[in-house]
Amino acid sequence: MTAVSIEEHPVAGGGPYAVTTGPDGALWYTLVHSGRIGRLVPGDEPAGHPLAPGCGPTIITNGPDGALWFTEYQAHRIGRITVDGEVTEFSLPTPDSGPFGIAAGPDGALWFTETAADRIGRITTGGEITEFPLPAGGAFPSAITAGPDGAMWFTMNQANAIGRIDTDGTVIVHPLPTAAAAPVGITLGPDGALWYVAIAAGHIGRITTEGGIREFPLPDRAGRPHAITPGADGALWFTEWGGNRVGSITADGVIEVHDLPTPGSEPHGIALGPDGALWTALETGALARITRRPLP
Repeated sequence: MTAVSIEEHPVAGGGPYAVTTGPDGALWYTLVHSGRIGRLVPGDEPAGHPLAPGCGPTIITNGPDGALWFTEYQAHRIGRITVDGEVTEFSLPTPDSGPFGIAAGPDGALWFTETAADRIGRITTGGEITEFPLPAGGAFPSAITAGPDGAMWFTMNQANAIGRIDTDGTVIVHPLPTAAAAPVGITLGPDGALWYVAIAAGHIGRITTEGGIREFPLPDRAGRPHAITPGADGALWFTEWGGNRVGSITADGVIEVHDLPTPGSEPHGIALGPDGALWTALETGALARITRRPLP
């Protein structure tokens, strides 16, 4: 049997929001309040790279070019940072579009959501941008991930649906069974399905590439799950922003939840780290490292 150990690592700057493992074996994270990108090698001191104040960096991901790519929600830009800290920024064609989620696609480009413009965007590593309108207004597309079928899958937070977009821009919308569930995070699971979190309904959802949906309620339906990612143990790990917890769910739907050490720490993004542990960004000012350990 195992238990979960959680260690918090304070980082300078305001508001750690999303985190990912970079190609250099370091953790890279966004600081949404201070307008910075952070870098942490587990065991070392964190470092930061300044952006324009007030730009609101949110989600960060690995690009196919060996750099990190991120969204600037407040500045309506897509950013790129090399492992040496060189930053390039690309303004979007649609004003005030509110880019949020971003992920590498199967076509060698980055795909992103435009929450305020009801569009999915595509940017090449050279900075060429294409936008694809969604079939419904007010959808608030949020997180996005590559599926196993050569398409991108994304959450439609206010349309209460999961969307699929082909690389040619063709969109399919899958409505969710539970009304007003407000899906946010989404990721590809080890079982070949897409797994998402419903922040308003308090459940974890699973959708197959054919559109079959299952929902798994959390023990605390008011926990407000926010982000989800695969772990090294074959489970999906998620954050509960309102419940101050992290949790895991197996492909069979078995859920475990674990309280974070500091009350009100506001966990958002979560990712598998270079050390094999799970790391989550706590908006109150730290990264938390989550590991399983044997019980005595």
